[in-house]
Amino acid sequence: MNEERRIEVEEVDAVAAPPRARVEDARETFERKRDYLEGFLSQKPMDVPKGEPGGATYEAIIDALKDIFDPEIPVNIYDLGLIYNVEVTDAGHAVVTMTLTTPHCPVAESMPGEVELRVGAVPGVGHAEVNLVWDPPWDPAKMSDEARLELGML
Repeated sequence: MNEERRIEVEEVDAVAAPPRARVEDARETFERKRDYLEGFLSQKPMDVPKGEPGGATYEAIIDALKDIFDPEIPVNIYDLGLIYNVEVTDAGHAVVTMTLTTPHCPVAESMPGEVELRVGAVPGVGHAEVNLVWDPPWDPAKMSDEARLELGML
């Protein structure tokens, strides 16, 4: 079981240097292709639907959610990571999926109602619905960097 390993060593006086690249050599074979940056910069921005991320209604809903603060923690519920999903249909129906820090949270009964009222008040939203879920459970890893900085966790 005890096999001997041998490493062969070869001693040399010198090693030939690899050939150096020359700019003249590259010019012969390099042909400039289309300038992609110029084409990229000349493109017009795509129209984002109002209910998609980046759209006016969606971003207004996110701003409204950032105005709602957890009463025990001085951070808004969006940066706190309590909002799991926001969906907006073309007809203006908004569905917010959210959780709370714990099922025994003192605002468990009032927070979803406040979210529904605030989202329903956003221009372009005809009907707002809030789904309160407990799976996956909230944990501090869901907080944004801004929230962690505010709470001294960074």
